[in-house]
Amino acid sequence: MTTSAPENTREPAATSEVDAVVLGAGVAGLYQLHQLREQGLRVRAFDAAGDVGGTWWWNRYPGARFDSEGYIYQYLFDESLYKDWSWSQKFPGQPEIERWMHYVTDRLGLREDIQFNTRITVANYDEDRGRWLVHTDQGDIVDTQFFISCAGMLSAPLKNIRGTDDFRGELVFSSSYPAEGLELAGKRVGVVGIGATGIQIIQSIAGEAGHLTVFARTPQYTLPMKNPTYSEEDQQAYKARFEELRETIPHTFTGFEYDFEHAWADCTPEQREAILEEIYQDGSLKLWLAGFGEMFFSEEVSEVISEFVRGKMRERLRHDPHLVDTLVPTDYGFGTHRVPLENGYLEVYHRDDVDLVNVRNNPIAQITATGIELEDGTHHELDVIILATGFDAGTGALTRIDIRGRDGRSLADEWGRDIRTTMGLAKYGYPNLLTTAVPLAPSAALCNMTTCLQQQTEWITNAVKDLRAEGKTTIEPTAEGEDAWVEHHEEVASATIVPRTTSWYLGSNVPGKPRRLLSYIGGVGTYRQKCDEEAAAGYPAFTRR
Repeated sequence: MTTSAPENTREPAATSEVDAVVLGAGVAGLYQLHQLREQGLRVRAFDAAGDVGGTWWWNRYPGARFDSEGYIYQYLFDESLYKDWSWSQKFPGQPEIERWMHYVTDRLGLREDIQFNTRITVANYDEDRGRWLVHTDQGDIVDTQFFISCAGMLSAPLKNIRGTDDFRGELVFSSSYPAEGLELAGKRVGVVGIGATGIQIIQSIAGEAGHLTVFARTPQYTLPMKNPTYSEEDQQAYKARFEELRETIPHTFTGFEYDFEHAWADCTPEQREAILEEIYQDGSLKLWLAGFGEMFFSEEVSEVISEFVRGKMRERLRHDPHLVDTLVPTDYGFGTHRVPLENGYLEVYHRDDVDLVNVRNNPIAQITATGIELEDGTHHELDVIILATGFDAGTGALTRIDIRGRDGRSLADEWGRDIRTTMGLAKYGYPNLLTTAVPLAPSAALCNMTTCLQQQTEWITNAVKDLRAEGKTTIEPTAEGEDAWVEHHEEVASATIVPRTTSWYLGSNVPGKPRRLLSYIGGVGTYRQKCDEEAAAGYPAFTRR
């Protein structure tokens, strides 16, 4: 069943015509724009932000930084582009990351084809002409052959707490934190949310605020970050590994430089403990992404590793019953949710000027004029409220646009019933709509984003090139091709314990969202191989005309 556009509606005339519209000017959008221009296509990119960077433009909150090593969170298609930039730390912060994005943009000369402060609001497919009409909030109506989404996996913030407009103090969402910062000294500050973003904010502003109150619902497994400053010698050392990294990273399970090295069954309990301790001390995501892969399949293995991490957390929380109960997970396994890296986060809660409020069983009822009120009527007086309440992951960026495919079908309506794509690269019923960082492809969960986004944009670029070389104009998944990919995705996901959890990985944080593991969990290298095989076989899961 599809939802048709209203009858007797005539599209206004286009204001410009291009070969491709790219939605977004972040990591994926910049590279996609560059590749399509290299083909000689007329391309226009649009971004609601004021400049390039995508998530690294919007997320300017205190403490925002990589949790992928900087030297792997990079483009690998150009050796000089890689080597002419030097990171100052292993896990650089947002200001440095934003400067890197500007460096890439200017080095490739991309600015002239990007329109900022412009939000795409409507995209209608004209079946008679085989082209899209893309509307913006600035009055643009662009006639384009290809509409390519590089909007990002985590770019549609959730704003679902009642009363945000009633607060008389300062209230900000983490995803739109002012670049100039907030004045917190001497003020009563409340932070809502203890996911990866909330953790970075909390550990950064504790001590700056007059008093900090943290409202915590879902506890998170955390790993301590070790973030050394790089000398020139360190920078030259990682740059010397360019060829190795380019050959290795795209084929690992998670798109990081490291991969699972140990087999649980081959180790004694003592050896397992030693391995866990060694990779825990690495101060990276290695315990999650290069420890024992069996933890994603075996409840028994998961529990042992989860208890190892819980024990580390309990020690740092000094076994305080309230802190342990609120902050240490017990009802899901380590690694089945997003694992944040942190630096002194747990120790924050030992400060006298920090309060931790458990809202798991006493949720926030509303924001009032003067603070936050819980369901039992308890009221916390605040001067500043920072909301780190998450995103409508995977689908949200596109369902907030009125996208209409063949026969007026609505993407928002279809994904509201069932979240389906073909390899996360396209959607049946929407010819020439090509996508990155949408459901059923590796992205955000268990994936170094630049690795995955480079691969997805390269596949799209080659698909467009092949289409044009054959004198064809449209590419669209077949219904059978989409069914086959969804079935494969579900088969892979159901073999793991990850779908048994409740998290944004499955859209559980968005009321009414269809439940499905949003990211492909079969491995970055495996996904790349399947995409390559699809192209090499002549795109059998697609109709090309």
